[in-house]
Order: sequence, then structure tokens, then C-alpha cells
Amino acid sequence: MSKVLLEICCGSAEDALVAARNGADRVELNNNLFQGGLTPSIGTLQVVKSHTAIPVMTMVRPRAGGFCYTETEMETARADAKALLSAGADGLVFGFLHEDGTVDERRTREMVELADGKPCVFHRAIDVVPDWKRALDSLIRLGVTRVLTSGQESDVFFALDTIAEMIRFAGNAIEILPGAGITLRNVERVVAETGCSQVHLARHRAYPDTSVANNRSIYYGGALYPPEDRFEMTDGDYVAAVRAKI
Repeated sequence: MSKVLLEICCGSAEDALVAARNGADRVELNNNLFQGGLTPSIGTLQVVKSHTAIPVMTMVRPRAGGFCYTETEMETARADAKALLSAGADGLVFGFLHEDGTVDERRTREMVELADGKPCVFHRAIDVVPDWKRALDSLIRLGVTRVLTSGQESDVFFALDTIAEMIRFAGNAIEILPGAGITLRNVERVVAETGCSQVHLARHRAYPDTSVANNRSIYYGGALYPPEDRFEMTDGDYVAAVRAKI
């Protein structure tokens, strides 16, 4: 198998640096992976760029939930995009939809123009559009570089045929980046059956934080009450194992 580009989904500067040290070719930098990834801070990007030379694609997503934003949220997204690019982002990751789930071409065009030639990725918002072929045609016409997709299933592994069809449909006009559910056990099959040349995955493990051990009844989050005595970070050994396999 020819070398396949490995992109790692990261939620912090530490995540990105661990990924880079263990063979990632590119990272997607986010904040708050628990809610699917939101816009990272400028400081996070600056730290990553100061310690690694691999491309850093930065998420531009002003809130959790869906992808149909208010004008204030879009103003925030535009301001964030400009600041991230000025801070050294190698490209932008975003997804804008209308209320009916179709691609918001006006807002997508704005982001592509802001990127000024740097790569633009339309993220997994593509997985909820009513017609992915029509969506891809729109994104190609607008100059989007790449689409991150699970093939409109919860897991890439359930959509290998669709991913392969997307790659054939896209040709050389736009890149298709499979992501969601890719593991060390199935990555070779995903590559073989779809014909993809790049994959996107996230793999984290828990690390302890004993600073809160004095009072286990305190929670700083919302109603879900996540554990406060641990945090998750990229599993470097797993990344290295996937890198070796592909």
C-alpha cells in the first residue's frame, strides 16, 4: 500500500504535539471535542505552530449544535477565521448549511475568499445534507479543497461503498477525507475498499488530574457531570501504530 496521509483530530495544543511526534502528517485543531469540535484559541494555534512544522487545519465553528448560524455567529466565525489565518493557520475547516440542510453557498464562498488560497475543508456537515452529489458540486464550484465525511453514516465502516462512490464522483476536483470510526483494526480495509489516499481519526486516552481530589462533589461542567479528576489527550502510541500500518 502506498503511504496514506494521516490526519489526527486534536482538541488542544498538547494533543497536536503528541500527534505530530508520533507520525501525524497533518492535524485538525479544535476546542471542545466533546461537542464535535469548536474554534480553538489563538494561543493554542500559536503554541502548536511554534513546536511543529506539519500543517495545522483550524476549525471555525462558533457554537455546538447544527450548522445554520445567526448573523452574529457568522460575524464571530469571520473574525475567528481572520485571526487564525494571521496567527499561522495552514487552512480552515468549516461547514455552513441552510435550515433545510443544503449547503449555504454564500457563507461558504465568504470563508473560501477569506482563506485567500489556503486549503478549505467542508467538515461533516456534508453528512446531513439531503443530496451529497449536489453538495459536492456546489463545493467544487466554490473552490473548497476537501470534504471530511463519514459517508452519511455514523461510522465510515458502514459507508465504505458510499465513500468509494464519493471519491469516484469527485475525481480530481475535490479531495475526499474519510473520518469517524477509523481504527487500527479497520484502517487498511477502509483504504483498500474506498481507494482513499488520506484518513482522519481521533484516539484519546484518559490521564489523571489529582488537583480536585479534595472534594469529589464539585463539578465545573453542565448537567452531564463529567469526571473532574481526569482528562483525555491524544494516544500517541495508537497514532504511531496507525502510522506504521498505513
